[in-house]
Amino acid sequence: MSKIYNGLVNTADRFVPNSMRPLWNHAAGPKTVFFWAPVFKWGLVIAGLSDLRRPADQLSVSQSASLAATGLIWSRYSLVIIPKNYGLFSVNVFVALTQLAQLYRAWDHAQKNPSPSEK
Repeated sequence: MSKIYNGLVNTADRFVPNSMRPLWNHAAGPKTVFFWAPVFKWGLVIAGLSDLRRPADQLSVSQSASLAATGLIWSRYSLVIIPKNYGLFSVNVFVALTQLAQLYRAWDHAQKNPSPSEK
């Protein structure tokens, strides 16, 4: 697998303009998992944003809480590691924000629509 990876990187190296070389060769650049993991994690943000259209009574509080906590924890972690990974930081901030918005929606729905046993 590393032969394939090295072949791809060596081929792409020839096409990277000089102005983009610092990003390309950065310790958290496109040649590393530190770049690609946050790129794919944006899928969680997109899913969270699409869930904003979901009725509040169908939201999973435990899922939103765990994703919000994960987003907050990894946001902090991304600024402590070396090299600092601002891509990971930004995606995790957005994961946390979208899930905190979902938690607010679920809480607001519960406040406005108490269950029959609470009346």
